[in-house]
Amino acid sequence: MKRVSLLFSLLLYAVAFSWAQTPAPAAAPAFPPMTLTTNAWADGDIIPIKYSQAAPDAKPGGGTSPEFKWTNIPPGTKSLLFNFHDLDLSYNKTTDDQVHWVVWNIPPDKTTLTEKQPEGAQLPDGSYQISVTGLFYRGPGAAASGPLHHYIFEIYALDTKLNIQPVSTPGADAATNTANAFETRRIVMTAIQGHILGKAAYTGRFKRPQ
Repeated sequence: MKRVSLLFSLLLYAVAFSWAQTPAPAAAPAFPPMTLTTNAWADGDIIPIKYSQAAPDAKPGGGTSPEFKWTNIPPGTKSLLFNFHDLDLSYNKTTDDQVHWVVWNIPPDKTTLTEKQPEGAQLPDGSYQISVTGLFYRGPGAAASGPLHHYIFEIYALDTKLNIQPVSTPGADAATNTANAFETRRIVMTAIQGHILGKAAYTGRFKRPQ
């Protein structure tokens, strides 16, 4: 009986040892994280006047949008979202910050937003855009009398394409445009929850010259 028990124990040990020596299946290689860059300024540096509301040729509340490039779009991406906002502004006593530019349904094979994007609800590539000024890019414009504001530029890779158009009121006043932009961003950001495959960010600081 002791011999049978000993043999059984040895058998269990041999099986356990064999399992321990079996190499674990190789993990799938991690996909590299997304990156977002611009040649217009270094990450975290001062945003040039050219891309602000203070530029000599900027329309009120407008400006020239800078070129941005991104890399490492995750597999399965169906669309991209670009979100530019001012962290130092609080809207309507809430945690909402300033809507400078939201662009969504950017085609998944696109890797660049070229400089000086045109105005209008829909861009030539089929994406949509909005800001608190209207259906175009709003450059940074923090007051000269205050501190530098911190601006965040984000790119999101999504596994879906959004069935959303800008909330827009023809001939609207500034207050209505602002409300429309915040409502549009809320709808867009709510819709992307559970669909984000990757993200990258870039920063800049700005205030108007004295």
